[in-house]
Amino acid sequence: MKLGLIGVGQAGGKLVDALVAYEANSRAEFIADAVAINSAEADLLGLERVPKDHRVLIGQTRVKGQGAGADNELGAELVQADIEEVMAAVDEIPVHELDGFLVAAGLGGGTGSGGAPAIARELGRRYTEPVYGLGALPGQDEGRIYALNAARSIRTFVREADNLLLVDNDGWRKQGASVESEYERFNTDIARRVGILFSAGEGATGTVAESVVDASEIRNTLGTGGVTTIGYATSHIDRPQGGLLSRLSGSKPEPSDTQNQITSTVRLATQGRLTLPCEIASTERALVVVAGPPAYLDRKGAERSRKWLEEATATVEVRGGDYPVPDSEYIAAVVVLSGVSNAPRIERLKQTAVETQRSMRDGSDDFADVSSSGDGDMEPLF
Repeated sequence: MKLGLIGVGQAGGKLVDALVAYEANSRAEFIADAVAINSAEADLLGLERVPKDHRVLIGQTRVKGQGAGADNELGAELVQADIEEVMAAVDEIPVHELDGFLVAAGLGGGTGSGGAPAIARELGRRYTEPVYGLGALPGQDEGRIYALNAARSIRTFVREADNLLLVDNDGWRKQGASVESEYERFNTDIARRVGILFSAGEGATGTVAESVVDASEIRNTLGTGGVTTIGYATSHIDRPQGGLLSRLSGSKPEPSDTQNQITSTVRLATQGRLTLPCEIASTERALVVVAGPPAYLDRKGAERSRKWLEEATATVEVRGGDYPVPDSEYIAAVVVLSGVSNAPRIERLKQTAVETQRSMRDGSDDFADVSSSGDGDMEPLF
């Protein structure tokens, strides 16, 4: 599925950078072009993969390249004020090659959380291709204003995008690691999951899949709207004895072994670390992509996996396919759970946002210097 990537804010730009790097370092082919939008000049200069002429600095007269800070409303205003400049950069993407747009942003700060939904809305107004969001939630230790920004952004992003893929920062941190190294690892992991999903069916590996996951399969899975989470797992292949000679002679693994390995890998991807932890039974639609050497992509294993996923998610709308990677030493599974409605992290985020709004209205000392036009409790996100 060919995508036009748009990174908004610092985190969004870094995510797009990581996605472009993933495509360059693998056999994936799913990016038509990439654009980065930011109100902080230093963040744009720090990107490595997005072409320099596709980096757009907005709000120069108002914030003078210093960014929107944690002001969600200011971020939205800066994008709206310079929307024609933003869309001029998007128009440079070869839209005739696209199957959709992916707008990436961190949802806790200002430019990304406020600006990304505004860009998604404008894309939906001007183009017929679907618009998907990729949003990174702030950590619980980043402060209540960041939680409020994220809750506001999710509410708007869900409305403006055809689907919102969410990633919870807190589920990916390792104790003792530096913030910089953690964000780099975080972006790389997310790029791998998103890359395998959207590159499946593009024919980049030179090997034809038995069951192709094409753009229509992905669109139908994400077509319910709402929030999506992605699972990923790998398992090492135990090849038949004989090493290289065995490979060259065409020795094949036992079907029962490959079926069991595919099924167990799909289960691990579903029940392990999702980008957004959720109750999987609250899923509306699901899709599973199994990648690995062609000889190990057993059709019956894939069918068993889909059947198991149907039972686990309590939905009959489970699509799937394979993604041949001839030289791989692993079986990998990407599981997409779309339209999830029971995500405890979102509920905690909403509650923190409500408490923060009340504190701001009551003039709490913690928020005395923070302005907000919000009034009343948060509206339901779903």
